Amino acid sequence: MTARAASSPVGTVTRGTTNPNRLRRMDRWIAATHGAELRRAPDPVAVDLGYGAAPWTAVELLGRLRTVAPRARVVGVEIEPARVAAARPYERDGLVFRHGGFEIPVPQRPLLIRAANVLRQYEEAEVAAVWERLCARLAPAGAGSRGGLLVEGTCDEIGRRHVWVALGPEGPRTVTFATRLGSLERPSDLAERLPKALIHRNVPGEPVHAFLRDFDRAWAAAAPYAAFGARQRWIRAVRELTADWPVLDGPVRWRQGEVTVAWGALAPVR
Repeated sequence: MTARAASSPVGTVTRGTTNPNRLRRMDRWIAATHGAELRRAPDPVAVDLGYGAAPWTAVELLGRLRTVAPRARVVGVEIEPARVAAARPYERDGLVFRHGGFEIPVPQRPLLIRAANVLRQYEEAEVAAVWERLCARLAPAGAGSRGGLLVEGTCDEIGRRHVWVALGPEGPRTVTFATRLGSLERPSDLAERLPKALIHRNVPGEPVHAFLRDFDRAWAAAAPYAAFGARQRWIRAVRELTADWPVLDGPVRWRQGEVTVAWGALAPVR
């Protein structure tokens, strides 16, 4: 292998589809759950991996992180050189763009890697290796710190429905479902936005299928609460889920149209 080949970015070019405010649900969750880690760090670096044909998501990530961690810096990483060149005019204090891929071309281990709508085009069998590679680049756990966070998931084109997996240096931790409640007919509508590790597992016999089935049942049972609005119905349905599923968050997050479950409860059957 030549030196040039050895330094080539790892991964393949995505479609690059992006829209302003598309990742707001994921960003809100990151700020709420990982903000303390970012605040504690003297130089917190976040990576927006595969930001796409326009730099909006990286610009927005910086703004949202700085509301909870004023020292946060964002590096937008793209495997397509033309996209990096197009993004460079948007660089500012705390925001730069770099050519690269899954090798994460930043000098220090980041406290956050966000990879939204990146792995959708890959095969399910490739996901574990990508996760392992990205987790190895995260800031390690230490005294009083759980280390860096990888957030990998998929959303629709305007960010109404989103499902993501959160991973630490040790591997997968949680799965979060997030939606604009006014657009939801039933919770299983989110199945079409499951990340690549789970989307082909939404079949009988798999935990994620059972979870969405139970969620739909709880949603149906909570129908009387619809008189008080979709938010109250969602909160009631999630509360019912806690009897049988390891829901890790509480009403503060449920009110946002979110629910987070332990990864181990939804992990694919091997």
